[in-house]
Amino acid sequence: MEKQLPWAFLDEYRGKAFTGTWPTIPEMFRITVQRYSDRPCFTEYAPDRISLSYSQAYDRIRTVASYLRSLGLKKDEKIALTGKNSPEWAVAYLAILEAGGIVVPIDYQISTAEITNLVKASDAGILFVDEEKSAELKASCPWLRTTLSLFKTGERYIYELAPPPGAQVPEAHAAGEGDTAAILFTSGTTGIPKGVMLSHSNLVSDCYLAQANLTVLHTDVFYALLPIHHSYTMLSVFIEAISTGAEIVFGKKMVVKQILKDLKEARVTMFLGVPLLFNKLLNGILKGIREKGALVYGLISFLMGVSGAIKKIFKVNPGKKIFHSILDKASLASIRICISGGGPLAPSVFKKYNELGIDFIQGYGLTETSPILTLNPKEHYKVDSVGKIISQVEMKILEPNEDGIGEIAVKGPMVMMGYYKMPEETAEVFTEDGWFKTGDLGYMDDENYVYLTGRAKNLIVTEGGKNVYPEEIENRFQLYMEIDQILVRGYHEKDDKSAELIEALIYPEQEWLKKLADTEAAAYKAAEARMEEVVEEVNQKLLPYQKIMRVQVLRKPLEMTTTKKVKRFNV
Repeated sequence: MEKQLPWAFLDEYRGKAFTGTWPTIPEMFRITVQRYSDRPCFTEYAPDRISLSYSQAYDRIRTVASYLRSLGLKKDEKIALTGKNSPEWAVAYLAILEAGGIVVPIDYQISTAEITNLVKASDAGILFVDEEKSAELKASCPWLRTTLSLFKTGERYIYELAPPPGAQVPEAHAAGEGDTAAILFTSGTTGIPKGVMLSHSNLVSDCYLAQANLTVLHTDVFYALLPIHHSYTMLSVFIEAISTGAEIVFGKKMVVKQILKDLKEARVTMFLGVPLLFNKLLNGILKGIREKGALVYGLISFLMGVSGAIKKIFKVNPGKKIFHSILDKASLASIRICISGGGPLAPSVFKKYNELGIDFIQGYGLTETSPILTLNPKEHYKVDSVGKIISQVEMKILEPNEDGIGEIAVKGPMVMMGYYKMPEETAEVFTEDGWFKTGDLGYMDDENYVYLTGRAKNLIVTEGGKNVYPEEIENRFQLYMEIDQILVRGYHEKDDKSAELIEALIYPEQEWLKKLADTEAAAYKAAEARMEEVVEEVNQKLLPYQKIMRVQVLRKPLEMTTTKKVKRFNV
């Protein structure tokens, strides 16, 4: 019997709830409200559980949308949105679209000057913001028509917004599926920022097409921990959940203790994170096992190997039962699926989670592709791959070398409309025949699984003309708990810049560092010795031209993006 496509149910709503190939985001949400009106929609623990059902959330969305329309909202008017993850943030996002506007989600963790720069670049006239930054942004953005608060302390709190009594509220300028839904700014906000224009059909098609590689259930509980303005969390948590009637629990802090508490209390089933987070959780689990002694550690390691082999060969998952007590202690017993994105995850980490009985997968994409392009199906995953191309994505490798590695280029309904008011920059990232150039290097196998080797701009070219991909080397350090951050890059020993040698910048894990010695100087001396040992261990597994020639142990952490990736070019 042929498996039904996850979006086949839309056929019964086509012509009634929507008319296009795909519904718009407001149409999609309304369909979910019809299907699952009483299901929990937006939930937070503050500290007690507060939750809105789908019908309650929709009531609030419609009221805020009416208020926005009462302000005389023009068609395609941009409304900026910045704040911490919260149900209010989600209501504001959907209300902007319900009112016929374009939403501009902005990173809340950047400076006021940078937020101001993005609000200005987007031509937004209205701003939703958390109260603590409201006054300074109001002052730095004098052109705004109004500033609205996402939190109760604010004078114009979102849940208290409504049209004046008796006001004639204009009808919404209903968007079509091909109209712009959101403008997302890619990382790097100094100078002239790039705003990625994504249409309703870009986001909605990507959401449903990804479900062909990953089943999402209306009973799932998603954990919105990473900043929701980012395309990864916005699509893979927020839009995926509301497309199926799943619940979204909003995480407040990127602190392991708080995360584990939330996972257990909310009985989270879909846990999306970045490699740094999953590395820390896994190191905590393995540390707990090691503390039980060599005999127990050896036995559990053996059982993990057996569990992984059974799962790979027979497509069943014995690890969930075998290691239930370990997973329960780590607050991961309720997890159905873990998804890693926002950067490459080491195959060794991927493998260990699967051996422990967690269906752990990873995907790949860019803001410009809404973002999902590939996902590893849990029924047939490949440890070294970032996943199988999702439905309706076309992909090819530009100018492949002898190993089949080249720049990845794609076509599909999720590829952006272009950069906002930047026709030249838009033209630069497309080939003449319409393929979007990702800037990522990689290759594909004969089953359409994708393997990344690195970013084109990060490539190191050695003396022998060999290409070295720093991300591949960095991945080999992910399970060393002594390392908090690592960046591998090329350097020139001579002034002629003829070829590059390879170095590693390492920032040690601070709790580990403090236990090494009584003084900071002695601790760093011991840390430097240990890092040399670690690098030597990794060097032994690398090809001669990939070997790290020098190590720098850093006293200060490297600057990171909000999705916990090192900002390579700020070093």
